Amino acid sequence: MQSAAALLSILSFPAIDPVAIAVGPIAIRWYGLAYVAGIMLGWFIARRMLANTALWPKDTPPCSPAHLDDFLVWVALGIVLGGRIGYILFYDLDAVLAEPIRAVQIWNGGMSFHGGFLGATIAMILFSRRHAIPLWSLFDIVASVAPIGILFGRLANFINGELWGRITDVPWAMVFPTGGPMPRHPSQLYEAALEGLLMFIVLQILARVFKALRRPGTVTGAFVALYALARITVEFFREPDVQLGYLAGNWLTMGMVLSLPMLAAGLWAILRARRASGR
Repeated sequence: MQSAAALLSILSFPAIDPVAIAVGPIAIRWYGLAYVAGIMLGWFIARRMLANTALWPKDTPPCSPAHLDDFLVWVALGIVLGGRIGYILFYDLDAVLAEPIRAVQIWNGGMSFHGGFLGATIAMILFSRRHAIPLWSLFDIVASVAPIGILFGRLANFINGELWGRITDVPWAMVFPTGGPMPRHPSQLYEAALEGLLMFIVLQILARVFKALRRPGTVTGAFVALYALARITVEFFREPDVQLGYLAGNWLTMGMVLSLPMLAAGLWAILRARRASGR
């Protein structure tokens, strides 16, 4: 039972309209704008990093700015298709099998980060082979700016009032429009801070200060491992998807299970990069 003081300390949820712009029947949502903004800002920063030859092995960037421009379409398709397919497979398969039209209704569940990650990885592999670009360096370019997209995406989740956290009495708890009458952790903001802002700062320091891009695979491994750790941490505060619930006890979630292989892969990539560079 929450105390009166705790209830009085609950923050009001800022009721921001999920639709940013509406013209007749056409509606542009913050969620879609977040994806576009994340990809475009990431592309801009990646271009600046390519121009800084001192960051790369033998002072030679792994690809040209024109390659990066072409890659923009590939990675966007990989993120969107992988994210939606991943959500269906990992979280919503039974509902989609029962009602196939639900597969294209992105407002029913949305996207899965882990699916988007796999989709983007496949796009990078195909693009690197097509244009003879060193794969691990392409991974590193994308990994170094990917947290920007995660940051914007989680802020859009917050605006939508979705993916909220577990019931709590912390002073910054909020009552979400679709989360029932009880105050909850604003776990979307936790994810925006950890998986987005903090990871972006750490990876940029690795790339620019410690010159980690000179050891291809290091930034990629750091991104994957750090995301897994951040996601596992936030899962202790985030409410699991209602159709899945907890996989064990009242703590193990699908997000944790999917993040464990990422943690192992990230650590492996860092060790592999060290061995390859002889350091």
